[in-house]
Amino acid sequence: MGSGLKRSRQYPGATSYFDRHGKRRWRFRKGGFSAELGSDYGSEDFIRRYEAALEGHRTRGGVGAGRAKPGSVGLLVSKWYRSQDFLALEASTQRVYRGVVESFRQQHGDKPVHLMQLRHVQDLLAAKADTPSAANNLRKRLIQLLDYAITLEWRTDNPARATKPYKVATEGFHTWTEAEIAKFIRTHPEGTEAHRVMTLMAYTGAARVDAVQLGPWNIKDGRFQYRRQKTKKANGRLISIPMHPDLAAVLSKLPPDRPYISTRRGTARTAAGLGNLMQRWTREADLPACSSHGLRKACARRLAEAGATTNQIASVTGHKTLALVQHYTAAADREGLADSAFEKLLARPNGEQNLANLPDWFANIDTKSLNGKEN
Repeated sequence: MGSGLKRSRQYPGATSYFDRHGKRRWRFRKGGFSAELGSDYGSEDFIRRYEAALEGHRTRGGVGAGRAKPGSVGLLVSKWYRSQDFLALEASTQRVYRGVVESFRQQHGDKPVHLMQLRHVQDLLAAKADTPSAANNLRKRLIQLLDYAITLEWRTDNPARATKPYKVATEGFHTWTEAEIAKFIRTHPEGTEAHRVMTLMAYTGAARVDAVQLGPWNIKDGRFQYRRQKTKKANGRLISIPMHPDLAAVLSKLPPDRPYISTRRGTARTAAGLGNLMQRWTREADLPACSSHGLRKACARRLAEAGATTNQIASVTGHKTLALVQHYTAAADREGLADSAFEKLLARPNGEQNLANLPDWFANIDTKSLNGKEN
């Protein structure tokens, strides 16, 4: 067995190694318990094995392990994983939540849920103050867990709700600029997989987990139609958008019997695999700040700069709330939008259709009425 140990941040306890054939494989190992996870990191089979390994470790492998103690954090987490609230989440969301909750359970699994006080929650969050986004994610999960504890009648209050989220200075994933898109294309010209992926995501605004599922079967009457994976269990938000000519030209050259983002064998890539590829492609183009999620935001930015309304953008990106769309379009060309907005103002001042003389229009304003005094 070769070296090459690598730990997973998304799946605590999972490490990879190279077998005697040089193939990377993954194994769960913790507290004397071990289980093989396979070679396809992030796949449905990998996740199924990982969840089984977690359960195996909890019930058989931990130091002094047995079943979780009654009323403990560990038992609360186990019950929450089996609750309708958690099971209704898409698999990708479940994985993200587990990544946060499992770390909390490993540290505090034996502690009684009913003894958790506000000061305890504040201490937990303060320990992550250097990474405010991580602190906020933990806060959200603690709110959900303790709300569930109330439904179980283990508690009558939720101290996590009394805390305030940390302020995050960053605007999240970087939104690609037009200059960065052009630079990416110069490094990865038409005909490359990287160019195809960038074009698909930039012209559909699809999230990574949705993009890997798209194929010729999603084209109906010249439109892209699909349901978002993130909301699939709730019947999914239907996305139906026109096919942009640039995208149509790229997709027309692809085989009709496989996903647009596929392996050499013709099978769909995993969302995690696509993320790894995009990291490599952006590194090759010297664009370290760019990511696949940033392309989704670039699509929203382009729509905003073209004058699309928030509701129109949401119909393309499939966001549930308009606040999220506004967050995505924060990187839109504000100067260009301001010019466009002022043109509309000039076109219809005080309800009139045209403005012949801009200085005269301003002169008609009674400055004495402003704020009740002369300026």
